[in-house]
Amino acid sequence: MSDAKRSPIPPTRIFFPDEDIDALQGVFRDILKTGQLTLGKRTGEFENRFAAEIRGSHAIAVNSGTSALEIILRALRLSDSEVIVPTNTFAATAFAVVHSGNRPALADIGEDLCLSMASVESALTRRTKAIILVHIGGLVARDTIKIADFCRDKGIALVEDAAHAHGSTLNDKPAGSFGIGSAFSFYPTKVMTSGEGGMIVTNDGELAKTAKILRDQGKAGFTTNLHVEMGYNWRLSELHAAIGLSQLGRLREFIERRRQVAKTYDFRLRTVGWLEPLVPSQGVRSNYYKYIAFLDHSVSRTALKSKLKERLGISLAGEVYDVPLHRQPIFQKFGLGNGQKFRLADDLCERHICLPMSAVMTEAEALRVVEGLEEVKTWLQS
Repeated sequence: MSDAKRSPIPPTRIFFPDEDIDALQGVFRDILKTGQLTLGKRTGEFENRFAAEIRGSHAIAVNSGTSALEIILRALRLSDSEVIVPTNTFAATAFAVVHSGNRPALADIGEDLCLSMASVESALTRRTKAIILVHIGGLVARDTIKIADFCRDKGIALVEDAAHAHGSTLNDKPAGSFGIGSAFSFYPTKVMTSGEGGMIVTNDGELAKTAKILRDQGKAGFTTNLHVEMGYNWRLSELHAAIGLSQLGRLREFIERRRQVAKTYDFRLRTVGWLEPLVPSQGVRSNYYKYIAFLDHSVSRTALKSKLKERLGISLAGEVYDVPLHRQPIFQKFGLGNGQKFRLADDLCERHICLPMSAVMTEAEALRVVEGLEEVKTWLQS
C-alpha cells in the first residue's frame, strides 16, 4: 500500500488558497489601521455581494446562522406563537424559536430529510404563525414550492434555514429566496466560511430595517445612542466580513469541485447494493455540503464508521442529523414531540451516513472511500 493510499481522508477540509491568505493579510492590516473593526465597508460589501448571489434585495451580516434565525423571527413580530420546525435539524433551529419568545412545533420529514408538504399539514394548528424550512445537506427541500405557496395562501411566514445551502438551487432559483427571510451560516465546516458568522437575506424592506436595528443592540443607527428595540450584540466584525468576502469569491469554484466529487461517488456507488445515495430531486442542484447515503437496515453505522477510521483512516462526516429533536433531552424536557410519531425521521436519521466531501478532495480519494466502504462491509460480514 502506497503512502498516498495510507494517508488519512478527513471528513472535510477548510480551504484557503495561498494567494487568498496573502491577500487577506493585507486586508487585515488595512482594517486594523483604520480602527473600524465592526460594521464598516467590508461588512457592507459582503452584504451587497451576498445579496446579489442569492438574488435578494437585502442582506444583513450577523455573528452566526443561529442569530440570523432568531433575528428574523423577532423582526416578524411573532410572540408566543407556534413555529413549525422539522424534527431533523440542528438544535439551534429550535433554540432560535424558543429564544425569540415562541414555541417550536415539531414535524416529521420526507424522504429527502427535509420538511414535506404532508408533514407540514400534520403539524399545523391554529396557532401556527411561521414555518422554518431547513435545506438539509445542501439539498433544497423537494416540496419547497408547495410549502411556499401554502404559506402564501394561509398568511403564514416562511423562513428558510439555508445554513447548509449556499449556492444550491431549485429550478435555477437560489436557496434562501423562497420565503420572507432566510438565514445562512458561515461556520468553518460550511461550503464557505467567515470563521464565525451568518447572513440574513430578504426582499422585505421592513424586515431588513428591523434586523439591522436588532443586531446592533436595538439602536436606531450605528452612530446614535437611541435604543428603539430590545436588541442584542449580534454584529459581525470587519475581519470576519473580509474572510467571508474572500470565500464568497470562491463559492462557485468550491461548489463545482464538490459536484465533481459527487459525480464520482454517484458512478461508483451504483453497484453497492447496501448503500443508497440520496439523489437530488428533479430541479434541485445541490452544493454538496454533504454527500448523503442510506445504509441497509442490516448495516451498523457505528461499526462501519469505526472500522473505516481505524483500519483505513477514512473519517465519515457528521450526520445531518443522527439524533432528531424529539429525541434530544432538552426538548423532551419541555414535552416537545410527546405522543407524536416521526416515522421517517426515526428511520432515516438512524441509518444515513455522510461521505467525506470538500472542495479539495481528489477523485482518487473519492475512489478510495468507495473501495474502503466495500472492504469494511466484507470485514463486518466475516
